[in-house]
Amino acid sequence: MIVSRTYQRGVAALLSSAGTAAILFAAASGFAQHMGPDAGAKGSDNAGGIELIDPKTLRVCADPNNLPFSNEKGEGFENKIAEFLAAKLHKELAYAFYPGATGFVRNTLNAHLCDVILGMPQGNDLVQPTNPYYRTTYAMVTRAGSDLDGIQNLDDPRLKEKKGRIGLVANTPPGNVLAKNGMIGLVKPYPLMVDTRVESSSATMIHDLETGDIDVALLWGPIAGYYAKQSSAKLDVTLLPETPGVRMAFRIGFGVRNSDQNWKRELNNLIGQNKAEIEKILADYRVPMLDEAGQPLRKAQ
Repeated sequence: MIVSRTYQRGVAALLSSAGTAAILFAAASGFAQHMGPDAGAKGSDNAGGIELIDPKTLRVCADPNNLPFSNEKGEGFENKIAEFLAAKLHKELAYAFYPGATGFVRNTLNAHLCDVILGMPQGNDLVQPTNPYYRTTYAMVTRAGSDLDGIQNLDDPRLKEKKGRIGLVANTPPGNVLAKNGMIGLVKPYPLMVDTRVESSSATMIHDLETGDIDVALLWGPIAGYYAKQSSAKLDVTLLPETPGVRMAFRIGFGVRNSDQNWKRELNNLIGQNKAEIEKILADYRVPMLDEAGQPLRKAQ
């Protein structure tokens, strides 16, 4: 399949002037930790405009360096889903790459540089969401064979001995649980806002876990599963249970412009007709998936 770079060049100027902030998770809107475009910075939707830029090409809005979700080399699971959808639609595939930072939606989807974002939570009002194609949650990652073997939740008394050794991305939901339990003083914080083109809080946190600088990494489930699979160390991934007053699990779908009703229906049909194939891609990347009862569809590895 030919992947066009035309629209990458179209956003080159935007990339060069983009700020160094990437909002990885906005808990209030349910935006998944991996990308978090805009977080309140809305752009014009061109209501009533054309639905697709080019009916012969699937144009995807994506982060250029944010595995396990997407990168310019096509190595993320959203890249694989994009390839699968393009084949089903008998279209070529092209990307509009932009860092997952404030202005992402405005400068990609709403600027008509692309027609779909492949990872948006239900409840986010920046775009029109499709039906969800997976549901996932936050997770704890620990070293296998450590004194935390068998840990199931953030109430475990063993955690209270881990001052400065619980890795947490700032302002993500697990922090609310730790705060309720009086355990915020145990946290080693990692920044919420980074430039994904040059750094990753998640990769740094996993490195610190591998080297023993921390004993627990609290991460968004898809990130936790991916890095545990990639690690040379044996790491255990435990999904965090829902806690009263703190939402941990989110349904993730595609995002389209609010005016694109026919396109949304077409994507909903593709999701419904290809559920098993899409879930296979997610499983290959160790994305933890939950059913509607909150039970894992497969054991996180």
